[in-house]
Amino acid sequence: MNFRRLAAAAAVLIAAAAASAVPAAAQPLRVCADPDYMPFSNRAGQGFENKLAQAVGRALGEPVTYVWRSTRGPGGFDQFLHDTLNAGRCDVVMNVPYASENVLVTRPYYVSSYVFVYPKKRKYDITSMDSPVLKDLKIGFEQDTPPETGLKLRALILHSKPFDVGDTPGESPAEILDAVKSGQIGVAVTWQPSVGYFLQRSYSDLTAVPLPNSRAAGTIEQYVFPMAMAARKNDPRTRDALDGAIGKSKDELQRVLRSFGVLIYTGPSDAPVARG
Repeated sequence: MNFRRLAAAAAVLIAAAAASAVPAAAQPLRVCADPDYMPFSNRAGQGFENKLAQAVGRALGEPVTYVWRSTRGPGGFDQFLHDTLNAGRCDVVMNVPYASENVLVTRPYYVSSYVFVYPKKRKYDITSMDSPVLKDLKIGFEQDTPPETGLKLRALILHSKPFDVGDTPGESPAEILDAVKSGQIGVAVTWQPSVGYFLQRSYSDLTAVPLPNSRAAGTIEQYVFPMAMAARKNDPRTRDALDGAIGKSKDELQRVLRSFGVLIYTGPSDAPVARG
């Protein structure tokens, strides 16, 4: 018997066994995000999407890395998804409408709405798109959003001012709040999660009133939306893992959102209802 050859083989087996006992390094959770779009995300990790990603990464036991690309500009958010998530450059986008069709969405992890924003001192009686006072106010709105359609249905668009923060890199959602504060517009209609961060820090003289789902004619106009995370269309494994992480870190996700002033509907009883 060749003891030298036997010893060498034994050494190889021992080394292989030792290597297999060492746990493999966790694969990073690759997050696609905008590098300069507060309060959502930025390179410094200051946005609520950054904080949500860290919470999910901890729940999964995975470090978080980022693939940076603007969500604004030519093609908008759909182009962002096409060029990043669906191109395989990342594993998750943290914040998409639950009804998104070109990705695999998780269970919703919060529900929020568009809001009317106006100076507290004005005490306007505004509760829906059908509030009579809107006929006498210059209304600011974000282009290519559901409120624009609602304004057109009621001919309120004729005395309204469009904003395009969602399509213009470098601009802040606070721009529409500045327009209210300066009197350029009497009331703004905007997505609450994009302005809640600013409202609670620098705009205490403004109030925000939730915009309920309503019906001027025909189908119900939707202004309240459940929000989810997104995985690639062909990646149910990641979607399911994210669902598990959402379940494990639900309380932390809610704390993050609330710390950024995000209006959250916690159940059907406190969400705006359809009118008409």
